[in-house]
Amino acid sequence: MPNESEFLTYKGRPLVRSGNVLYYGSTADPYVIMMKVLTANKVKKLKVSEKVEIALVKTDPTLSEKDRVVKKSEKNGLYNAMDLGAIWLERALSDKN
Repeated sequence: MPNESEFLTYKGRPLVRSGNVLYYGSTADPYVIMMKVLTANKVKKLKVSEKVEIALVKTDPTLSEKDRVVKKSEKNGLYNAMDLGAIWLERALSDKN
């Protein structure tokens, strides 16, 4: 498994992609952000995300998948989703420290 320093980062936290899902944050923390690209458009030869589902998710493996989701939203564009996700994650982690 790669070291966290080997991951792409956004605002100092790891950003990992698996298919059309991106995970933002460290699994060692109590929360991460999960972003799922729902729709994308092709601009020239590049796929650009349109609708992105974003969720603040608990990393506790003992919880069911449904119970892990703390809050959820949908945004237009990956940048908007990442911006909101960074805010949610920062607030959730600061509340727990």
